Amino acid sequence: MSTVRVGFIGAGFAAHLHVEGLKKVRGHRVELAAVAAGRPASAADFAARHGVETTYSSYEELLADPSIDVVCVCVPNASHAAISIAAARAGKHVICEKPLTGAFGSSGDLKGAERAHDERERSLASAAGIREAVQAAGVLFLYAENWIYAPAVTKTKRLLELSKASILDIRAEESHSGSHAARSRRRETAGGGALLMLGSHPIGAALHLKDYESRLRGEPPIRAASVTAEVAALYDTAATHKAGHDWVVSDWDDVETWANTVIGFSDGTKAVITASFAMLGGVRNMLEVYTTSAAFHANMTPNSSLQVFTPDAAAFGNEYLHEKVESRTGWISVSPDEDWVRGYPQEMQDFVESIVENRQPVSDLDIAIDVVDVIYASYVSAAEGRRVDLAPIV
Repeated sequence: MSTVRVGFIGAGFAAHLHVEGLKKVRGHRVELAAVAAGRPASAADFAARHGVETTYSSYEELLADPSIDVVCVCVPNASHAAISIAAARAGKHVICEKPLTGAFGSSGDLKGAERAHDERERSLASAAGIREAVQAAGVLFLYAENWIYAPAVTKTKRLLELSKASILDIRAEESHSGSHAARSRRRETAGGGALLMLGSHPIGAALHLKDYESRLRGEPPIRAASVTAEVAALYDTAATHKAGHDWVVSDWDDVETWANTVIGFSDGTKAVITASFAMLGGVRNMLEVYTTSAAFHANMTPNSSLQVFTPDAAAFGNEYLHEKVESRTGWISVSPDEDWVRGYPQEMQDFVESIVENRQPVSDLDIAIDVVDVIYASYVSAAEGRRVDLAPIV
């Protein structure tokens, strides 16, 4: 049995998802070696809660620990690139939360299409910097896109293999009532809105499925070739000003809270991706795949595996029910194991096996960069009101 020692940079929501997934890894020993966070109290609480051996006051100290094999980068999006590069240069394998990176900081006085082009250039330059560091160090980059590992997606892939069908049409969505993180409200710190923060999940799954289809046939990769997008700041519309919207997050600054992008693939097929921060009912993770011989429909969340009813908001105490559900009364979809349904344990299993076997993970740096390109090309498309063709990524 091989041993993999893991360090966590960040101790928030994403770090908890990672650590719970790592605890479920089978066949190899995973040691929770260390954690560093912006607030020492958060690191100490995380360590106590999960049995992590050591806390560090900075990520630089953690990266200097020679016993750590891999780090989980679970910090705000704006710090992904710098910490991933530092980790690679320290000789650590890198597990990085989605999205890989983006365009953070100011675009100066640029507006509209000029700003969108500037953001795309900066996001791709950031991604290229990560690739250069990872390749130079000879470490693995493990892109934490859980949708790729979700059981519904894994089963869809198996049935595609058996049917030998071609994917014609993918429709996928992640939506909910809005992020409560203050940094998510401003473009400088968030890098984008609903399309970047939510849309990266369904975009990653769509790109992965089309690439998987080409691999099954031993053919050249099927890649995203174009995007056509629209985005909207639904918090700043006549509809919301007139009626108000107390149940959804409203204090956004300059990011979109609704987005729709059509991806055109190199084989002529399509995917339609929707992302919204203006939808009540908890987190919606939906995937539909239509092929030449079958149709697949996955409601990852919410789903009807367990539904409960109560008129009493206090009936279930503090027990977790469903991510971002706004009410604890009435009928509620309660996932018995939401992490498993969304692919988090399966993701970490693959990552640990990849490290032990020294192989590329199913979700790797290539798809991470492709997702960034699709998202920022979509911002250009929305700003210019036209289809944007994507250059092949080498």
